[in-house]
Amino acid sequence: MSGDKLLSTLSQNLLEILNDDEYCDITIEVGNDPHVKIFRAHMVILNYRSTYLRRILSINKKKNDGTLVQIKLPNISPEIFQIILKYIYGGKLSLEEYDTLDIVKILVTASELSLHELVTHLQSYLIRNKTNWMEQNFNLIYQTSFENNSFLELQKYCTNLISEDPDKVFESLDFSTISENLLISIIQSDNLQMEEVQIWEHVLKWGLSQNPGISSDHSTYSKDDFNSLKNTLQRCIPFVRFYNLTSKEFSDRVLPYKKVLPKELYMDLLTSFLNLHPNSKLSNKSKPRMTKKHNYEKTTRSTRIPIEINEGELIKPSPQYTQRSMLINEEELIKPSPQYTQRSMLINGEELIKPSTQYTQRSNWIMEDLTT
Repeated sequence: MSGDKLLSTLSQNLLEILNDDEYCDITIEVGNDPHVKIFRAHMVILNYRSTYLRRILSINKKKNDGTLVQIKLPNISPEIFQIILKYIYGGKLSLEEYDTLDIVKILVTASELSLHELVTHLQSYLIRNKTNWMEQNFNLIYQTSFENNSFLELQKYCTNLISEDPDKVFESLDFSTISENLLISIIQSDNLQMEEVQIWEHVLKWGLSQNPGISSDHSTYSKDDFNSLKNTLQRCIPFVRFYNLTSKEFSDRVLPYKKVLPKELYMDLLTSFLNLHPNSKLSNKSKPRMTKKHNYEKTTRSTRIPIEINEGELIKPSPQYTQRSMLINEEELIKPSPQYTQRSMLINGEELIKPSTQYTQRSNWIMEDLTT
């Protein structure tokens, strides 16, 4: 008889002992009302298989009157504990029988019971076999792994995914439940492999999910709706690299949410994008995102131009944009570059902006912002 066969027979015999009440000397009450189940077990096996249970049993000594020792585990699911108890006795666990969420629950319970070998095995199994599921349920895995110091392999998995494939976090099913700090750590990454307009849309999506009372249709927003969304996103917006957008992306995707942006940032974006061709981007205003194809040194934050604006103070963008200037008190005109002289506007409203055809969709927004 081979060694594997001998171990298999021993495992089966121990499971038979679990199912035989004759020599049981302990009862374990698991769960909370109304979901409570009583398990019978053997102190000697529990004592040597789980250091956590050993500590509990050292307090609850065996009684001399023949009655069974009783312990309670209220914070554990009876269904999950039954799986764990079979592992404690038989030393086997066929994970293919369970869905991934149950495996995560088994992992958490195994850690609570100090079943260290099982914790290591379950982490390896999840990483080898359930990466697609974990990507789709990233926030669950992230929160679970960092709430427990025993889950070092899962912590490493989450950290690597954020660093190397942060776009997968955006695409996860539970993206809207991630914390603000986690979102910020992702969007400030140079390695985020997404167009900036997509990053902005995901940030908006997250912000709206934190305010379920606000519609996804921005045309219906009240002043309070904009203020709520602005307050939610105020820590995230500095890490969106708006200057990496095209002029058309700015007018189509950002302008409708202009009231969410800080006024200083919005006015600088407006003057910067005003004279660009719809498919053109600014240069040297924001650091571009880096992809895996590039062998650049990674940094954690974008390079930004600090802007401080007071009443009557001139906006001062970087040198290549000095041809455009504007006084906040509206006493000086926007001065576009020569090729766009067909577009002019007096702040007093006597002459309208005259954009070329491709800019007609933006004229109303520009008129409104420069005359208010």
